[in-house]
Amino acid sequence: MTVSGITILGLGPGEPELLTRQAWEVLNSIKEIYLRTRLHPTVAGLPVRLRIHSFDRFYEEGESFEDLYEMIIERVLDLGQRPGGVVYAVPGHPFVAEATSPEIVRRARQLDIPVQIVEGISFIEPAFAMLEIDPYPFTTLVDALELVTVHHPIFPPTIPALIAQIHSPAVASEVKLTLMSVYPDEHEVKLIHGAGTADKVVETIPLYKIDRSRYIRGLTVLYLPPLSPDASFEAFQEIIAHLRAPEGCPWDRDQTHQTLRPHLLEEAYEVLAALDAEDPLALREELGDLLLQIVLHAQIANEYGEFSMVDVLRGIHAKLIRRHPHVFGDLKIEDKEGVIENWERLKASEKTEFGEGLGSILDGVLPNLPALAQAQAIQARVARVGFDWENVKGVCDKINEEVKEIQEAVTPEDKEFEIGDLIFATVNLARWIDVDAESALRSANARFRSRFNWMEEAARNEGRQLSDLTPDEMDVLWNHAKRG
Repeated sequence: MTVSGITILGLGPGEPELLTRQAWEVLNSIKEIYLRTRLHPTVAGLPVRLRIHSFDRFYEEGESFEDLYEMIIERVLDLGQRPGGVVYAVPGHPFVAEATSPEIVRRARQLDIPVQIVEGISFIEPAFAMLEIDPYPFTTLVDALELVTVHHPIFPPTIPALIAQIHSPAVASEVKLTLMSVYPDEHEVKLIHGAGTADKVVETIPLYKIDRSRYIRGLTVLYLPPLSPDASFEAFQEIIAHLRAPEGCPWDRDQTHQTLRPHLLEEAYEVLAALDAEDPLALREELGDLLLQIVLHAQIANEYGEFSMVDVLRGIHAKLIRRHPHVFGDLKIEDKEGVIENWERLKASEKTEFGEGLGSILDGVLPNLPALAQAQAIQARVARVGFDWENVKGVCDKINEEVKEIQEAVTPEDKEFEIGDLIFATVNLARWIDVDAESALRSANARFRSRFNWMEEAARNEGRQLSDLTPDEMDVLWNHAKRG
């Protein structure tokens, strides 16, 4: 074989007999070959007269995989410009779980270096043969080294995943921690060791034990079976789209953004009620109901040609990245107050950038918020620019002043005005002592209802109606109710 330019050859998954016929013919027709690594079982079966070079020394010189791959890519490109070109061999298939090949091809095209690809069997085929399953119709292919850099799996749990490059117990440990944010600890998985070699092994073990396997080595792959079909956001979107389809539900098909308004508000309040009750099971259910409203609005918008759920996700993703430069960028912020100040600067900058003008700092406080929540949001906003009391004593003095003004008010209009000022000042006190006024009042309402219901029941147990009791008798019952 006359070599010119760059030939990238796949060595297959392990055993020499799994080399393709084309690869074997090439190997027998050349004098030298450059390997990404000698640490591959096929290397032992290469033609004995073949002069072998490898880039294993780069693994020690590179500070990261990116540095390592860059050194290999640059060296292969240099070799490819020699009169005799270069044959560069990689484990498996040149375009399956191989970072160097695509970049070599891209840069070689720019440099007008000819490239030939000699294909090989990847680790995928023998892995699924060992599992005795078909990867169709869905299987996610995942790089373990990418998975360990995130805090949450980046693929839906309703489809199986094949996770490669679990080359050490340390990597397995990091992988399992990421996966266990979604999958149960006892979720049964399969570790595939040495696929395509004589030493192949399949282990069926719980997810939490994968880093304890004694077989983990460079050729270890994790097969992650799916959770139930109803466990992903995508599956939920399909349900909503089905409900809105011609063959779906007449009620759901009839809904619009406007008809859903009261349902959205109701579900939001039910989430708050579950939070107030500190009931995790109720919260889980109510969050699902609220999510239904959100996805339903997104589906309607998609049908109307307004936007899609992808647009919603991209928008909030970009906003979170943009407004957290201290997390995703180089900005240094020491405390939450600094975060809030920077958040306001970024919002003002965004308004200018998008041609909205500076406007008011209060523009972001929605007028249709519940009154207490709106008051607290207003006070928090103006405090950010220094419009605030110096200490909590000033707030308490203001409350006393408002009480006095109520006592002095004469007309109904004046009384309403002063009552509003008193409530506003009281909400400000709540903000100063880090209490959410809306939640505090909801809790007070709930306590009052509970105590009053207890009084009614106590009166009935005595064969009387609450209205039959004297004020003093009611006070006695009330104090009993307060003591619980």
